[in-house]
Amino acid sequence: MSFTRRAALASAALLMVAQPVLAAAPAKPAAAQKAAPKKAPAGSDFVPSADAIKAHMTFLADDAMEGREAGTRGYDIAANYVAAQYALLGVKPGGDKGSYMQRVPLLAFRPGGEGAVTLTGADGAAVALTYGEDYLPTAQAQAADLTVEAPLVFVGYGIVDGTRGRDDYAGLDVKGKIVVMLSGAPSSIQTEERAHLSSPNTKRAEAEKRGAIGVITMSTSSGEKRRPFKAGVGQMKSWRVTWRDAQDVGAIRAPGAPSLAQISQAGAAKLFAGAPTSLDAVQAEAETPQGAVKGFPLATKLKVVLKTEIEKRESENVVGIIEGSDPTLKAQTVILSAHLDHIGIKENAKPGEDRINNGALDNASGVATLLEVARGFKNTKVRPKRSIVLLALTGEEKGLVGSDYFANNPTVKKADIAADVNLDMPVLLYPFTDVIAFGADRSTVGDAVKHAAARVGVGLSGDPLPEEGLFTRSDHYRFVEQGIPAVFLMTGFQNGGEKAFTTFLKTNYHHPGDDLNQPIDYQAAAKFALVNYEIARELANTPARPVWKKGDFFGAAFAPAGHPSSAK
Repeated sequence: MSFTRRAALASAALLMVAQPVLAAAPAKPAAAQKAAPKKAPAGSDFVPSADAIKAHMTFLADDAMEGREAGTRGYDIAANYVAAQYALLGVKPGGDKGSYMQRVPLLAFRPGGEGAVTLTGADGAAVALTYGEDYLPTAQAQAADLTVEAPLVFVGYGIVDGTRGRDDYAGLDVKGKIVVMLSGAPSSIQTEERAHLSSPNTKRAEAEKRGAIGVITMSTSSGEKRRPFKAGVGQMKSWRVTWRDAQDVGAIRAPGAPSLAQISQAGAAKLFAGAPTSLDAVQAEAETPQGAVKGFPLATKLKVVLKTEIEKRESENVVGIIEGSDPTLKAQTVILSAHLDHIGIKENAKPGEDRINNGALDNASGVATLLEVARGFKNTKVRPKRSIVLLALTGEEKGLVGSDYFANNPTVKKADIAADVNLDMPVLLYPFTDVIAFGADRSTVGDAVKHAAARVGVGLSGDPLPEEGLFTRSDHYRFVEQGIPAVFLMTGFQNGGEKAFTTFLKTNYHHPGDDLNQPIDYQAAAKFALVNYEIARELANTPARPVWKKGDFFGAAFAPAGHPSSAK
């Protein structure tokens, strides 16, 4: 179905469902009637509305949205709702061709069968590896049919990190070879930086730079315990998603060194036959904090034959712009982002069981916050100096796809994007007293968050889950990869927050239970909107453009000297 036709149907569906959904919204409870802050902070005239946030969440988390999965009718309805709210507020369209929609051409892909992996030993004898026992194939976004045959070189973790003087490729010739690497990274590396260095994208880029033509990945011993190889067998039919470029080709990092397969511990033992260092010794060294695993050529070579199913799909980011008032600064933009999509309908639900993953807190709450902040900026008597971009994103649940597309193909000038503040899954189930801004200590955006939160009487807390590397795991990170300072904001762990967060993760996260039957605290929702409004106001009005802090790992990696956001 064409984009135009699908959008028209979604608009019609929006008109059909909007009135009954909002009319059916439960009456505001007495506790929530006290929700909105009574007055605006000093210098501001914005008092957020708990009722407005509740109305937005009621619509976006309704069953009629069918879980808002990217590329589906339900998502399209939700996207048209957000666009309609922008229009109602008088927000300027910031999408394609004078509209609120930025078309995001998607490409879905998954293995088209078991593939074939053949190992040739030093004696020249060829042995077929066994699917599901020795290997699992990796789907290819750019090739329905792919055959790669080459000698193997083990490269340890496959990490190159100049800040630590580490190069796992030192002394190795991998040109025209298939590299075999351990997944993850050593435990001694700071968690957010470890998450970046562990990324398959990061690792394949390093392999491609050195001329490798393919990547095979195997788990460490501890990684196998956390996520057994066998668990991946059941996911082989799952679709992966990326976006398509101007040539209609799937956009992937380092296409010259594609990921070919995941190898089990049993499969790795076969690859290491005749190796100068045993697999057991490699695995033992990998578990040390430094993980200083040395690479070496293997005595084996591999032939990998893969088939991939590929489908074209469509979705949209929803983009609005509130123009700044300063003749000079208005050219710069502060992005407020929140992902609009969720995970859709539960496929393996039992008869009579709730099948719709409504995504009330993940992330209808973030989008509702975005819309309420937009209302604050449109109604304020003092317009922001920098322009504000309101960005409701598709495909976050597919791997940050919509944000990656926008960051690479922005509808505003990329060099003028000053910062991104991302709203993802605020757990609005308790009266929060602090917020967490992942990445706040890495750039001067953190200073703006601290000042703004203080005006609202809210504390700024440090990362309570450093082992999770959350700074790299939501949409803001796609802006970081373009050198743009960014933070990911959520409610904090004080005043019952830790229990609320951990209970939500255990019971309702990515589950049909994430719906409006949860005890959502709309008082907290209004307060969260006010915090975000104040953060955006601070960033929009501060004369100095946000920059990375001197010596920061991510600033050095993505905003080198001369970049608009490089450390001064």
